[in-house]
Amino acid sequence: MDTSCATVAARTCDRIEAGDGEIQAFVPEPGRRDRLGRAARVADERWGDVDGRPPLYGVMVGVKDIVHVEGLPTRAGSDVPAEVFAEAEASLVGRLREAGALVAGKTVTAEFAVTAPGPTRNPHQLDHTPGGSSSGSAAAVAAGMVPLAVGTQTIGSMIRPAAYCGVVGFKPTHGRIPSDGVIPNAPTFDTVGLFAPDVATLAPAAAVLCDGWRPSGEGGEAAAGRRPVLGVPIGPYLDRVDAEARSSFEERAGHLAAAGFTVRRMPFPDDFERVVAEQRVINRYELARTHAVWFPRHGERYREQTVEAIREGQRMSDDAYAAALRARAGFRERLVAAMDRDGIDLWITPAATGPAPYGLKSTGNSVMSLPWSYAGAPALALPAGRAANSLPLGVQCVARPGADERLLGWAPDVESVLVGTTAPV
Repeated sequence: MDTSCATVAARTCDRIEAGDGEIQAFVPEPGRRDRLGRAARVADERWGDVDGRPPLYGVMVGVKDIVHVEGLPTRAGSDVPAEVFAEAEASLVGRLREAGALVAGKTVTAEFAVTAPGPTRNPHQLDHTPGGSSSGSAAAVAAGMVPLAVGTQTIGSMIRPAAYCGVVGFKPTHGRIPSDGVIPNAPTFDTVGLFAPDVATLAPAAAVLCDGWRPSGEGGEAAAGRRPVLGVPIGPYLDRVDAEARSSFEERAGHLAAAGFTVRRMPFPDDFERVVAEQRVINRYELARTHAVWFPRHGERYREQTVEAIREGQRMSDDAYAAALRARAGFRERLVAAMDRDGIDLWITPAATGPAPYGLKSTGNSVMSLPWSYAGAPALALPAGRAANSLPLGVQCVARPGADERLLGWAPDVESVLVGTTAPV
């Protein structure tokens, strides 16, 4: 089979043209085929020697429309003119290009990566949400238009759509992937991540994008064959999951135990409602400051949900924000201490409270990601069965902050068990 970039680019355009009219995962781009064709020819000339090709040679990537890409406008899912956000290309895009990847196009985002949904539909059932805010990136991978897509997560903007769309979603430790050239939501939460159909496709891109990546084989437990100890955080957090998703998750946890994983159930966190409140203070406060210049000038173009979130943040005091930041630092310390105390390598949880809800007016509930995003910890969503209505469900794996390599090193072993148990509950 011809695997030249030019051929792959043409096939990618064929798939987008054939399927995206219904799914609307990509921002419309009239000149996509010509642009990709030119980029592919340059790549084929540069890396004509098969032996010298970089790790992502010929990989077509969707890029969330809050990430600046040279030659493509950035609108952040809004009606604000693109020139307002004009900025140099994000360094993460440069890393992808140097690794041989080609940008297939911009993917749809909720407005400013907040809550007002874009037009994207769930590829599994078009009348259900794909999740948000990285809706287009998750749907593009789920529909087979591209094998890799870039998203961002503030609270649950990658893990939830990955679960809803039945793909793998990786949110690294906060700050592991550079965020320059990315329109912020709440900077101390915002994290760039990746979607792919499986861990094997995602892992090489993570190694390219994450700063200071250390292969798990270098002294890592995953390479040594030790399976991680899995922790299930019981209590008010897990009680937020609906009955069907909870039943499916418990079944999957049982399969992991039967496969030889140690699964321990631990009460955590004991102050979950307080964590929810503090997260909101930080998120909304930072969102309002992010838009301090744009909102007064272009606020009439913003959608209602975004306006309400910004107004809420404007009402939050500096003192409340400072107190919430101190509380978050304490929570992160308690998370690591609990994992050390109980010997937990990875937390496992449902990746969402249930399957993708019906309708396109909401992107769903992000609460399953909330404590881990609050702590800046790396998380991975893995497909794990289907609900009675045939929509995907997912399992989330969470490592301690900074342990991204261990998380992805252990992930294939967990994935292999979950893939083998995908019958509807």
